[in-house]
Amino acid sequence: MGQPLGKVAKMKYITTINDKQYEIDIDAQGNIKVNGEPRSVDFLALDSTLYSVITDKSSLQVVIEDNNGSYNIQVEGRLFEGHVLDERAMLLSQRRGSVGGGSGEVKSPMPGLIVGVPVEIGQAVFKGQTVVILESMKMQNELKAPVDGVVQTIHVQKGQTVDKGALLVIIAPPA
Repeated sequence: MGQPLGKVAKMKYITTINDKQYEIDIDAQGNIKVNGEPRSVDFLALDSTLYSVITDKSSLQVVIEDNNGSYNIQVEGRLFEGHVLDERAMLLSQRRGSVGGGSGEVKSPMPGLIVGVPVEIGQAVFKGQTVVILESMKMQNELKAPVDGVVQTIHVQKGQTVDKGALLVIIAPPA
């Protein structure tokens, strides 16, 4: 039989599932808030990828598979892609992932491999939206749009290696 989540260290996680972001707070007693709303959740690992999740409203069996730093999540036959960063990693990613001062430039905070570019030229993006996924030191970093705007230029593609400081994406102000 599986083990319950039990007591954990107080932690905040930023979870992105299919491009929608959730802020998850877990206190030392295991109480959970999602986007500031308290949630009742029992989480039981049945094996290495199968979990029983009981929430306020339902009981579900969920399959979660690690996919090189992102997660494939299957719930009731529906497949989702998810990314999880703890609070410290998210702050580092935000600091490294964009140039301040209202610039629409997204530069690489470190050398790495481009594992995803989930935007296209001409696409409207909002500040904080993932525009590049960079893998470095076996960790995936979601680089965020520093401003609202429209993707003007994409200088990289999936599979490309980049150096620290390389210009990845330029976002122009909205028309």
